[in-house]
Amino acid sequence: MQYMEFINYKVHSYYWNDDLNCAITSLLTLSEIYNINLCSQIVNAGIGMPGAGGYGAQCGLVSGALMFIGILGKEKSLEFRDIVNTCYEFAKGFEIEFGSLDCRVLRPQGFKPENPPHLCEEMTKKAIMFTLNYLNSLKKIDD
Repeated sequence: MQYMEFINYKVHSYYWNDDLNCAITSLLTLSEIYNINLCSQIVNAGIGMPGAGGYGAQCGLVSGALMFIGILGKEKSLEFRDIVNTCYEFAKGFEIEFGSLDCRVLRPQGFKPENPPHLCEEMTKKAIMFTLNYLNSLKKIDD
């Protein structure tokens, strides 16, 4: 299965079958692609990340990806500073690609009860593919 097919399948399944949020969906999908087991505490840390609990701050797609970069970086024995720089460059690239890091911009309708469920499904798929492409472009991660 190609990455985009896998991402489409996993995101849809995590959203509609498991009712997970964007941050946890990103973390789990990336961890499956890289074959990294996540402990329950890491997954639980993603519960309030989407927009800082709906406040509209940093998007859970960014938060989940940044957490995963730290996890993968340590798996690949990267130095602390290299992980920090990788996160910085990722955030800069994400902002260029999607226009913001903030949920209130990326999801301008907010988290209202009348919104349809899993409103960010398509953006989640694109953001995970962006993250995967970013990680695959890094020599230090790809080794």
